[in-house]
Amino acid sequence: MTSQPRSFRWLVPVVVLVAWLGIGGTLGPYAGRLSEVATNDQAAFLPQGAESTRVLDRQKDFRQGETLPAVVVWTGDDGPITASQRARAGRALAAAARVDGAVGAPSPLLRAEDGRALQGVIQLRPDLGRKLPDTVAALRSEVNVVDGSRAQIAGPAATQADLSDAFSGIDGLLLAVALVAVLVILLLVYRSVLMPFLVILSAVFALGLACAVVYTLARHDVVRVDGQVQGILSILVIGAATDYALLLTARFREELARHGDRFAAARDALRRSVAAIAASAATVALGLLALLLSDLTNNRALGPVGAIGIVCAVLATLTFLPAVLLLLGPAAYWPSRPSPSGSGGGGHALWRRVAVRVDRGPRPIWAGTLVVLALLASFAPTLHSAGVPLDETFINKASSVEAQHALDAHFPGGSGQPVVLISRAGRASAVTRAAEATEGVSEAAPVGAGGRPGGPPKVVGDRVEIDATLQDAPDSNAAKDTVRRLRKTTHAIPGADVLVGGYTAQRYDTQTTAAHDRTIIVPVVLLIILVILIGLLRSLMLPVLLVATVALNFAATLGVSSLVFRHLFGFSGTDASVPLYGFVFLVALGVDYNIFLMTRVREESLLHGVREGVQRGLTATGGVITSAGVVLAATFAALIVIPLSFLAQISFIVAFGVLLDTLVVRSLLVPALVRDMGVRAWWPNAPRPRAGDRHR
Repeated sequence: MTSQPRSFRWLVPVVVLVAWLGIGGTLGPYAGRLSEVATNDQAAFLPQGAESTRVLDRQKDFRQGETLPAVVVWTGDDGPITASQRARAGRALAAAARVDGAVGAPSPLLRAEDGRALQGVIQLRPDLGRKLPDTVAALRSEVNVVDGSRAQIAGPAATQADLSDAFSGIDGLLLAVALVAVLVILLLVYRSVLMPFLVILSAVFALGLACAVVYTLARHDVVRVDGQVQGILSILVIGAATDYALLLTARFREELARHGDRFAAARDALRRSVAAIAASAATVALGLLALLLSDLTNNRALGPVGAIGIVCAVLATLTFLPAVLLLLGPAAYWPSRPSPSGSGGGGHALWRRVAVRVDRGPRPIWAGTLVVLALLASFAPTLHSAGVPLDETFINKASSVEAQHALDAHFPGGSGQPVVLISRAGRASAVTRAAEATEGVSEAAPVGAGGRPGGPPKVVGDRVEIDATLQDAPDSNAAKDTVRRLRKTTHAIPGADVLVGGYTAQRYDTQTTAAHDRTIIVPVVLLIILVILIGLLRSLMLPVLLVATVALNFAATLGVSSLVFRHLFGFSGTDASVPLYGFVFLVALGVDYNIFLMTRVREESLLHGVREGVQRGLTATGGVITSAGVVLAATFAALIVIPLSFLAQISFIVAFGVLLDTLVVRSLLVPALVRDMGVRAWWPNAPRPRAGDRHR
């Protein structure tokens, strides 16, 4: 009678293990296939309701099809461009326009006023995707044939080609660096041969499942993926899955030492961990889904993709890992032996000392910590998030940046990337005059039938297109100021119904939209986290306290980031979306560690009272939560291998913020505040021990 249930108990973990091995073997390769459905076309990630986006839609009416301009610039080696060099450049430009991927005739050659440079524009198909870098390389080969000069490719096509090259290592290099970093940390944490590989295997299975789901959805245009989203998904799944695994395996180890029976240990470990893991995952997943409220397409893309990754991480942690732990039992920790790590007299000596120190003098600890964090947070307003110029977009040298510098040195700053104005045909002359008279505009002219300024304007449905060349570089703050002035001037022309767009206007609209998104999404994320904490901890006071501490941690991190970016890394500012991404990740993930801590504190308080519950909870979770924070910081730090300032900035903000939260906020500030407040921290539903609270 008893043999059948025992067999069944072994059958369940075996079936679960086989199922996950099948998932890993079948879906694992999708982790390297997301680039097949990813797009790095920046025009696809513009604000949906912005004026520049409406201009982009209107421009399609003036062209046979949408194109991607590549600006060719020749600079003389020893002096002005000669007549023979100009003739040779003209022939090279015509030959380049026949490269596979180019469309239409090239623009006429334009000679710089100083005579030392030439410029021409070739239009490329916008759907080249992963072939774009090869196409730009072919263009470069065709035009770099003029003796005594150097030919370079600038403009949107060259920038997108460099972006594609930057993301080319995202499938292999990023994943390898992250996994190696996690493996090294886990080997130090577990001091076990097998367990680190089991945890990593769980994370890889979760990533394979997440990538397969995202790949399928992206292929059917349900979600959108770009290189940034792809990289963050990999890091997020590996980091989250490892964090959840650390919590579960630490609790299983503790229960195994207590019970001796692997089935009882697995049952109790799951029962006592699932609420914390589920609540932690919910804060991150719902926080990411709040990005759907953004008007920026790349923000909305990260929301569901990241949430899918978190769900898969939780699924692997709560099914694959328990099955493996049941089958292996104590052998999973070999050569270490499972021993109690919590309140039963064991635990790490360091965290026992920290807990005792907090217990003896909580008020000086939380007061001093608050002062330091507030001081760091005071620098947060100095972090400028108005976007970064092109020469700061890439961490390494990029050919498109060097080409743009050459273009800016000899031509007006906005050459090749004009501001585009769409106006009613009857008011085109007035709009052109107003644009030319605007401070910061070099010249303006209606676009003719040939698709270039000059000649009779091309009229489409009572609309004309006017190109305005700016004096400043199109990615500069001065150029954005000019766009603002252009809009103010031309919008005031009666009956013109002007829309102002183009590259610079798109950057400006993205910046203003990102700022608006923060005012909406930040309160929503805080509210989501607050509701989850109230439900989990059955308290009102403590959730408010926890949310306030992680918000302070985020502000302090921004303050430090501002100083580091400006004085150490040399960044003039950050991408407009960096603060929002940093907030979502740091606040949601920061609450994770407080959830791990406070659920254990509540559990211990129900047995021993609030005061001793804080000591026992901090001692029991100190090591595992610190390890989880170090793992997450290391995985996000791996983003630095992608040579883009956006990811480098996100990498630093999250890695530093997680360490600050783990080592200071969760270890000192929160325990000290809860210890000092006592049962009041748990109002209105303080945990009551069976034997009475002997300490408070």
